[in-house]
Amino acid sequence: MESFEPKKLALIRIYQILKKHSDSEHPIKHEKIVELLEKEYGLVVERKAIGRNISLLNEAGYYIETTKKGSYLAERTFENSELKLLIDGVLSSKHITPKQSKELIEKLCGEANKYFKNSVKNVYSVGDWNKTENVAVFYNIDIINEAIECEKQIAFVYNKYGADKKMHTSATHTVSPYQMILHNQRYYLMGFNEKWQHIQYYRMDRITEIKLLDAVRTQLKTIKGYESGIDYKRFSSSMPYMFFDEPQAVEFIADGWAMDQIIDWFGKDIKIEERKDGRYLVKVIASVNAMEYWAMQYLKAVEIIAPLDLRERIKNNIKTANEKYRD
Repeated sequence: MESFEPKKLALIRIYQILKKHSDSEHPIKHEKIVELLEKEYGLVVERKAIGRNISLLNEAGYYIETTKKGSYLAERTFENSELKLLIDGVLSSKHITPKQSKELIEKLCGEANKYFKNSVKNVYSVGDWNKTENVAVFYNIDIINEAIECEKQIAFVYNKYGADKKMHTSATHTVSPYQMILHNQRYYLMGFNEKWQHIQYYRMDRITEIKLLDAVRTQLKTIKGYESGIDYKRFSSSMPYMFFDEPQAVEFIADGWAMDQIIDWFGKDIKIEERKDGRYLVKVIASVNAMEYWAMQYLKAVEIIAPLDLRERIKNNIKTANEKYRD
């Protein structure tokens, strides 16, 4: 067969064959590598050249093991378990569209051999997952990254879903961007709304028609509460949901069975005191607006004690709910 590629490429093609076709359980005989070179790349090489090229690859830092059963790539950028973890992350990310998810998973599978892809059955069920339809998410990330690096403002259309299950324009915002934050499987932009003059969190998958502006962004240190920069504890443990109000001291009584979930939400940087009745007094620093939603979710296990206005909100919510469910 006539060679379709110059033989100088044999070195890299042998590496690609080993990457695609081999592992410790599937070593490849040198005769098979010769066959695959011709079949996949139109390269005709002698069998003895395979060993020489593998030696060169080893010298270049590629760990290729050779035994009586054949040769295989013994060291890769990612272990299979690491790739599966990354793929699970892509699948569960609600801010990535099904099409983008499949493309990312294909790229991740490309880091392993052909046997790995067969074991990743979730690749083919990605369309069944609850994901965004906004194809502009990655473009948004690029523009926002550029704006953050250049310290510029951005403008965009913010959207919300309607009863027709389609996104509709909510408002146009001009924002000074500071950080993109992954929270509860959602991507948020943290920025200063230039019209409302406060920090706001925007769902990345709700942003469309984004533009990079020439206007210089508002410096974060000039905003009240952010003189020392971003307090990342707000996002990791103090804010169950992404609200922009200033975190406050919140106290609540909780049943013992809920402590595991409370620590899951707020982390270990909270105060817990056991009471005589076997329940626990918990003190956290959190967004009051976020805590209203959170406390309603855990009504059976949690009783808000302070602040009093938050307790009143919960009581009114319960009263309204009781009226709705009254027979």
